[in-house]
Amino acid sequence: MGKAASRSKSLIRLNVAKVKRVQKALGAKTEVEAIEKALDLVIAESDNNRLVVDANERFLRSGVEMKDVYHKPDR
Repeated sequence: MGKAASRSKSLIRLNVAKVKRVQKALGAKTEVEAIEKALDLVIAESDNNRLVVDANERFLRSGVEMKDVYHKPDR
């Protein structure tokens, strides 16, 4: 999780209890560090989700046929 390219001062009202929980969960020393780490995690998760959706779409377009090799009945 790299440093931000640019920073701006903002006044944002946040739930203090949530920020403290995030700070503890991420091992951040400061509230700002906790928020930055949480934002980095959300961005990374979004990127991963996009990659999974793209891979799934490519798989479906490939025309691969799947068989139930265990012959389990549909529920």
